[in-house]
Amino acid sequence: MTGARWEWRTFGAGAEAGAPAFIGHTPTGEADSDERYLLSAGGSTVKIRAGLMDVKSMLALDANGLQQWRPVLKAPFPVPASTLEVVWEALDLPVPSLVRDTYSAEELEAELTGPGTRVRLVDVHKHRVRFEVGGCTSELTDVVADGRATRTIAVEAEDPDAVASAVRTLGLGDYRNTAYPPGLTALLDDVPARYAVIDAGTNSIKFHVAQRDRTGALVMVVDRAELTRLGEDLERTGVVSDAALDRTRSAIAGMVAEADGLHAVAIAAVGTAGLRIAANREAVVDAVALETGVRIEVIPGEEEARLAYLAVLAALGMPDASIAVFDTGGGSTQLTFGRGDEVTERFSVDVGAVGYTERFGLDDRVDEDALAEPLAAIHADLARLDRRAPVDRLVGMGGAVTNIAAVSHGMTRYDPEVIQGSVLERAEVARQLELYRARSADERRSIPGLQPKRAEVILAGACIVASVMDALGVDRLTVSDRGLRHGVLATRFGAQPTPTEVST
Repeated sequence: MTGARWEWRTFGAGAEAGAPAFIGHTPTGEADSDERYLLSAGGSTVKIRAGLMDVKSMLALDANGLQQWRPVLKAPFPVPASTLEVVWEALDLPVPSLVRDTYSAEELEAELTGPGTRVRLVDVHKHRVRFEVGGCTSELTDVVADGRATRTIAVEAEDPDAVASAVRTLGLGDYRNTAYPPGLTALLDDVPARYAVIDAGTNSIKFHVAQRDRTGALVMVVDRAELTRLGEDLERTGVVSDAALDRTRSAIAGMVAEADGLHAVAIAAVGTAGLRIAANREAVVDAVALETGVRIEVIPGEEEARLAYLAVLAALGMPDASIAVFDTGGGSTQLTFGRGDEVTERFSVDVGAVGYTERFGLDDRVDEDALAEPLAAIHADLARLDRRAPVDRLVGMGGAVTNIAAVSHGMTRYDPEVIQGSVLERAEVARQLELYRARSADERRSIPGLQPKRAEVILAGACIVASVMDALGVDRLTVSDRGLRHGVLATRFGAQPTPTEVST
């Protein structure tokens, strides 16, 4: 459709997060309007404005989540009854029996909305202030809907790439595109501001949704992981396989759908070691974006380590002591050293459970003597830890650490509150090394506390945990169930947005 414009919009918390970007920009115009929206579950934009019945429907949705809308009706009142069929189609409702040949706005509202119907009538006042951002028209709008106030930011242009770029310029790349109908519905239904984080790891995809409580703190709504083995055979081939991509794409699509169902205003997705080393990582990121509208940001290992450290600080309230935090996953291990809230060193090493499992055949039972070879290889790859000064406290996180902790508790059902802050002794890690070494993957699945899908890689994970403890000369570690996803949540969405005044 030539000339059709691509649109993006955010409400509430997203608008407050983006509003400071307009400070110092000269407005290109401003306007006020009073409109009446007809809202239904799953409906398009239907409103009465300036004496017109105004209906739009979505024409297309692109990989960046941008929407292309087209007008399907803009008719003056009184409106013929036959024309109103378009209204109900846009509201995704069956056409009711219409008793009049034509309808005024008042007759339409009285007969077709209100108690007993599936349509909500909402009075909306808008004060729009327009700007130009990256060649796109952008609006910062103060909205009052049935007496409830919020803000919205919109960006639109014919070029979708320009719109996506302008959204990132406003610092809103993680925020979801929310049209007026769902945005107004969430406002009127008091849906809290919710934020989602997706951590695309080498072995598992972790998913976390949090919402603000009355104090402005972020509290968990959903926290789960799905093993997709993104890094399966990656060390040998150098690329993410089609099968691994399909599993990963499907898992992320389900998480995005769940986040949208929870009305998350933003979804941040980060990728770690597997995507860092994959030769086809751009193709993987593009494929996931095309399927889900969410683009994974592949972050450096040092940034992964920093975010993990921040998650530990936020969750465990570290004292003024020397601290080492390690986060071990399927493709790498991140290590961060600090004192209190000050990071002194951070780095990432290519020491991951998936790679060692494939390299040494650790997905099956292993002779006791044969375990010496992978342990020696891990120790060599952790040589950077040799001869370091002792630390007062070691904290471990990641699937291997939390599964070992769950097995130590004999959990039949994972409880993050029990795991968080629990202590693992080096002797317990040694006990579990023997437990996994002497069993096949199928036999490991019956061990209470072990996630069945982690049975193939848990022996390698336990070897890494033991090696880190030995290299740092500690006999115990504190377990953190909080990890990268919590660090991303804290840094991107942790601060309570403060309403920002923008000069008009």
